[in-house]
Amino acid sequence: MVVSRQTFKVSSYSKLVKASLIGSTVAGVVFGIYMQVMGMMPVLASMLGSESLVLGWILHMMISWIFGLGYGAMTLLSSHYFVLGVLHGVIIWVIGPLLVMPMMMGMGPMIGEMFASEQLMSLITHLAFSLILAAVFSRLVGQKA
Repeated sequence: MVVSRQTFKVSSYSKLVKASLIGSTVAGVVFGIYMQVMGMMPVLASMLGSESLVLGWILHMMISWIFGLGYGAMTLLSSHYFVLGVLHGVIIWVIGPLLVMPMMMGMGPMIGEMFASEQLMSLITHLAFSLILAAVFSRLVGQKA
């Protein structure tokens, strides 16, 4: 089912929002479990001046939903969901661990470190997040990627 821009109705937008939020919740929980095992949740919470595991999870899920809605918006441009997933994974990797997170922690951007092994591992996990999101999203909207 390919929907032209002219026939895209409000119900279609709400379907995209719902699919984006469900997909990012699934991907966020999977990625969050990995982050918790790796001891990253307190680091995430430290951006808000805390070391709370609960606060780390809350912040992580809020970020996941924001990124998920961004992915949903990208699908208005293309229905190649897995290609968009790869592009989205790279974008959120640059935005999150390379720019925003280090700057919030007073370290400055990490763009110069993007090919360091820990940053490449971060790229892989962000790609995994986005591809899980794309898989759930494509299933929910009833289209093949």
